[in-house]
Amino acid sequence: QVQLVESGGGLVQAGGSLTLSCVVSGRTFSRYGMGWFRQASGKERELVAAISGSGGSTTSVDSVKGRFTISRDNAKNTVYLQMNSLKPEVTAVYYCAAAETSYYSGSYYYTQKTEDEYDYWGQGTQVTVSS
Repeated sequence: QVQLVESGGGLVQAGGSLTLSCVVSGRTFSRYGMGWFRQASGKERELVAAISGSGGSTTSVDSVKGRFTISRDNAKNTVYLQMNSLKPEVTAVYYCAAAETSYYSGSYYYTQKTEDEYDYWGQGTQVTVSS
């Protein structure tokens, strides 16, 4: 059973920074495409950022470009979301997700951008940015 455990959420003032971490159980972390999603109150869940299994490709939603950075450490089975210059509008529950990828199909080399491409989900961590 693959488990994803997020940490690093909390309350921060506008302009501050947070780093979210997600540890994935299992031995095949390096083959998972990883993503961070968020769901604000009353809104649908949306992709924030994603990184390919290879680590060579990343993507992020336009509203966080230049402020949020996704990265992975395969030795630690961990994916990170560094969030800088935080704004109140990013307040949400942030979820980590893992997608099984394949060298043969090529999915190992690109990011997964939709929820249905992901196979495993964490429980979520709350990020609250005060003004």
